[in-house]
Amino acid sequence: MKVESEPAHPPVRDHVPPSVLEMLLALMMLNLTLQPPVEPDFGWHLRAGLDFFKNGWRLPDHDPYSHTMPDWPWVEHAWLTDAILALIYRGLGMVGGLGIVGFFALLTIGAFLVASAPAQAGRSYRLAAITASLWVALPFLGARTQLISLAGIGMTLWLYHRIVRDRPSFLWLYPPLFLLWANLHGGFTAGLFFTGLLLAVSIIVRAVLARWPAVRVDEPVLSWDRIGLLTLSLALSALFTLVNPYGWRLHVEIYESLTDRFMIETLREWQPFSLSGWAGTAYVAYLTTVAGLVLGWYRRVEPIRWTLLLVSLALSFWHWRNVMIFLVIAVPLVAEMFQTFGEWLTRAFDRIRTGRRFPKSTAELALAGTLFLLGPDHLHQIALSGTRPAEFFKATEYPIEAVAWIQSHRDLVGEKMYNDYGYGGFLLWWMPGERLFIDGRMPAWRIGARRIFADYIRLNHSEPPALDVLDRYAVEWAVVQKDTRLASMLVANADWEEIYSDTKVIIVRRRL
Repeated sequence: MKVESEPAHPPVRDHVPPSVLEMLLALMMLNLTLQPPVEPDFGWHLRAGLDFFKNGWRLPDHDPYSHTMPDWPWVEHAWLTDAILALIYRGLGMVGGLGIVGFFALLTIGAFLVASAPAQAGRSYRLAAITASLWVALPFLGARTQLISLAGIGMTLWLYHRIVRDRPSFLWLYPPLFLLWANLHGGFTAGLFFTGLLLAVSIIVRAVLARWPAVRVDEPVLSWDRIGLLTLSLALSALFTLVNPYGWRLHVEIYESLTDRFMIETLREWQPFSLSGWAGTAYVAYLTTVAGLVLGWYRRVEPIRWTLLLVSLALSFWHWRNVMIFLVIAVPLVAEMFQTFGEWLTRAFDRIRTGRRFPKSTAELALAGTLFLLGPDHLHQIALSGTRPAEFFKATEYPIEAVAWIQSHRDLVGEKMYNDYGYGGFLLWWMPGERLFIDGRMPAWRIGARRIFADYIRLNHSEPPALDVLDRYAVEWAVVQKDTRLASMLVANADWEEIYSDTKVIIVRRRL
């Protein structure tokens, strides 16, 4: 039997100052993760956090933001994250937006750094692997609360590797981690799943080794004692997730969302992976590169690692939103493959050009050039989004101009508003006190026969648009994206009149 309790290569100690290459990689990571707050759901998360403090640290009992589903029992699985965002935004005053941008950038980088820590590779290669992963993840970055769970997954993997190698006492960090995670984001369920998967595969591998001692395994495997303790710790962790403002209702809400077929089939992030667009092409190129490195240089037997990788890969093909999970799980392997390939390339170059070292400066120049080309304008937009957001949003698809008009002409519109789905969170951010038709919280909401997301789809995607939906919810005025079928039909309808128009939206109201 061969079971390595220590890695095949001794871990690299990073007690040396960072090189020029490493500093350039760090700047590239920061450049990629600094993204303006244009995520559609960011606005309602921020509004929920601001209102939490405004209402005396009290969560609402029912939805306070829509007139279509005001009786929906309020369950916000990221309530603590909302509060943190509000503290940053309010506490930093004029630069609160920059604080939000920096928070999500550091959160994302931290998630990948923690996940990459177990890699048996030098610091340069770990940073290179993270940079490559972030480049592929670019369409999924920004002010997204899902990144909380990405960091949580990174932490669970790091804890497992410490436990299996040299720190069994870290077992008892799981319950407090999941207690905090359950209040920060509903993705704690992914953490329970992957930790349970590691536990289950460890049991299988340990049983196989007990029965066939000659089987070769090149990764450390939990002992039976630690398997028992991890089982207990995981059970306690699951119980600790019930300690939240909603108790078991949080788990019911998450389950209903994850099993809602209509939502999953309609929203792009829940749909299966496809090659459409830059995101799909970049992901396939990344997977092809990693597969080539593995086929060329990977020679280890690691069933636990590969089960985790293959399951997360399958999940990434099942739903777009799981691509980030695979990227963070795969980063240690990618770092090790980069190092193996880099060492092979250096030896090959030395054989060809005797006495000449492989020119690391080539990579440094390439990174410096990329930063020069991408950095200044991108950083200017980041600064603008954080310090003068109203000006920044003029160059986006969000209707900041219409918001300014509404705020100065509020007497010209009614009470019950219709808004397009993608504008919901933005309008909650910029128009506090208004009640919306729909936003990103609501795709799985259903009360009896009333299902707002299905009604929204019927209104916008049936032919012709089902205007009876507006009658059903007694809509009095509407903010609609310009040059859509719904906008054209409302303008042509005798029951509605156009009162505002710009290059992005029109505003219509019912005729008196």
